[in-house]
Amino acid sequence: MNKELQTAIKASLEAGKVIMQVYETAFDVEIKDDKSPLTEADKKANDVINSFLIPTEIPIISEENKQTDYNVRKTWETCWVVDPVDGTKEFIKRNGEFTVNIALVNDGKPVLGVIYVPAVKTIYFANVESNEAFKASLESHDVTVKTILKLAKPLQPKNNNSDKVEVVGSRSHMNEDTLNFVEDLKKEGKEVEIVSKGSSLKFCLVAEGNADVYPRYAPTMEWDTAAGQAICNAVGLQVISKETNKPLEYNKENLLNSYFLVRK
Repeated sequence: MNKELQTAIKASLEAGKVIMQVYETAFDVEIKDDKSPLTEADKKANDVINSFLIPTEIPIISEENKQTDYNVRKTWETCWVVDPVDGTKEFIKRNGEFTVNIALVNDGKPVLGVIYVPAVKTIYFANVESNEAFKASLESHDVTVKTILKLAKPLQPKNNNSDKVEVVGSRSHMNEDTLNFVEDLKKEGKEVEIVSKGSSLKFCLVAEGNADVYPRYAPTMEWDTAAGQAICNAVGLQVISKETNKPLEYNKENLLNSYFLVRK
């Protein structure tokens, strides 16, 4: 296995361990300048991940790191893109649907990705260049990469030839763009079922064949999507910008993503 992917897997497991230690306490919630919530878990997980990634000497874009000026970043051919706790709102709700996201990006494209779900000890990981993506259910955060490889099962998206389309979205609230997307499918004679999940698990639903398509017509940042895009790309799925009609790109001057669609 690629050494950077091994490093990302180890970092995600250790981050998951400290996240769950906080999860089991009466933690405080801060509100950041952008109005998003922050907990001790975000900070601790970020410190753990940095301790693994800094020695690789590959620069890091992380939600919880101070962002490097674009004049410096634009010279980076390769970088890590990290969200120590994706789905902090899910973490605060204690519903288990939060993840650790770590991706390696080369020339603006995700080439490796790890998504760890610490509440259920499930890990997804992918190497885009070798077109391999896997899922493993673990008994502990303290397992070796060798053990993970033994437990790993390949991800396989759906081959959907039916009139039923499973769309990743919110059961309780969908914005107008997403509702229009669903209505367009219905006009094509499709029966639409909404499948709901928090955080980057939405990408995993499509990659493992538990949904057909994921329209994300709401704001996301690069660290929300890089690992999920790597996992989807490795199994032949596209993550297409609604703005450019091309794959989402990374280490942009503005780290905000355009709206996008995950599909075959």
